[in-house]
Amino acid sequence: MPQTIALVDDDRNILTSVSMTLEQEGYAVRTYTDGESALQGLMSKPADLAVLDVKMPRMDGMELLQRLRARSTMPVIFLTSKDEEVDEVMGLRLGADDYITKPFSQRLLLERIRALLRRNEASRAEASGQAPGGLMVRGDLVLDETKHSCTWKGKPVQLTVTEFLLVKTLAARPGLVKNRDQLIDSAYGENIYVDDRTIDSHVKRVRKKFRAVDDDFAQIETLYGIGYRYKEQ
Repeated sequence: MPQTIALVDDDRNILTSVSMTLEQEGYAVRTYTDGESALQGLMSKPADLAVLDVKMPRMDGMELLQRLRARSTMPVIFLTSKDEEVDEVMGLRLGADDYITKPFSQRLLLERIRALLRRNEASRAEASGQAPGGLMVRGDLVLDETKHSCTWKGKPVQLTVTEFLLVKTLAARPGLVKNRDQLIDSAYGENIYVDDRTIDSHVKRVRKKFRAVDDDFAQIETLYGIGYRYKEQ
């Protein structure tokens, strides 16, 4: 069965051209021209990955992303214009795994889609026992790679694929500082360019999720100008 990509954009030219490219690469593609129809479609028939535009009628990309994240950890790539830096940051804080600015190269979009799908497939393979997985325990933190689950003090913390990989990378070596380039490689793979602020936004969202279950969560420390580290308990 081919992997399914959902494209959500009110620009029909983008939908047509990107759909053709993805179908030539062997993907099944479903298109939506507004957020409301996309939400209905994706809730009744989930996709393997979604590409969301910001400005759309009936329901914009921000609201759609927020509603999807309330129900799904499906990988999401966020599309934004060059003059919408605030939207980029908000999209990441709402739970997008990646973002691309318009106008964009279809080759770049294809590379980002492939990278996210590879990471998601690896997670599924571990969960089904097709790949080695394991349990990581760091004090009150428990990461179960086989189930792609995270708990803090026994309470579940819902993480996207990117967020899970960031937490896993930091918690694997408590006390060791990881710079942003190292975290980008861990979360996105080598040879994928991602702006530094992408990692910063993901870390802020991760902290917010942990603090939703524990107001005193402070394990992920920022070393300004250097990077991040997981504090030993």
